[in-house]
Amino acid sequence: MRILAPAIALALASAGLRADDAFTPLREAMVREIAAMSAVTRDETGRAEFAAPVMAAMARVPRHRFVPPDETPYAYENRPLPIGHGQTISQPYIVALMTDLAQVEPSDVVLEIGTGSGYQAAILAELAQAVYTMEIIEPLAIQAGERITRLGYANVQARLGDGYYGWPEHGPYDAILVTAAASHVPPPLIAQLKAGGRMVIPVGAPFMTQYLLLIEKANDGSLSTRQVLPVRFVPLLGGR
Repeated sequence: MRILAPAIALALASAGLRADDAFTPLREAMVREIAAMSAVTRDETGRAEFAAPVMAAMARVPRHRFVPPDETPYAYENRPLPIGHGQTISQPYIVALMTDLAQVEPSDVVLEIGTGSGYQAAILAELAQAVYTMEIIEPLAIQAGERITRLGYANVQARLGDGYYGWPEHGPYDAILVTAAASHVPPPLIAQLKAGGRMVIPVGAPFMTQYLLLIEKANDGSLSTRQVLPVRFVPLLGGR
């Protein structure tokens, strides 16, 4: 591996920081729009505003680093964007909402199903002790793993695999987020959710009404499910 001279490495790092700084006003505007939307949707979500740590994470993570180059100019618009292979990076408001519903604490271990570009995993990494994320589409899994490493998220482990069955070796999990719509809640994920844990998952058929669900597991293992609001996600692949 070629080692850069310290002066050159410092110059390149500074250039990268300057480039990121140019996106700061756009990221701040995105966060303000998320806050406005949370107020509008309070009757559906039960959340007039999202937790301060969640909003701080949204303000820190460089979304433009998680989209293809031709989508960079649109990175901070409050909408999903294509990332290739028929997949998308979720709308920032939805990322913030799902993260807020999960109520991630600094000591938590979190499982994400559907790594995509790695953006949701990076947001979770700002809040949790450890994040395990799975992607079934190999090119996306490879790209996301490399991106997460390059951006320094040392508390994230990414792997290629069928997320329907989860990642039992590291469970049970304090929170599970699924970023693709399932036809039903996968039983293996319920089994890997810790007592007292929370799962956020969109459920519904493609091109039909889907709903974001919040599933909470009580200490005795019983489940409660709340329908949060209608959403549109790409389908969860694998399993059955």
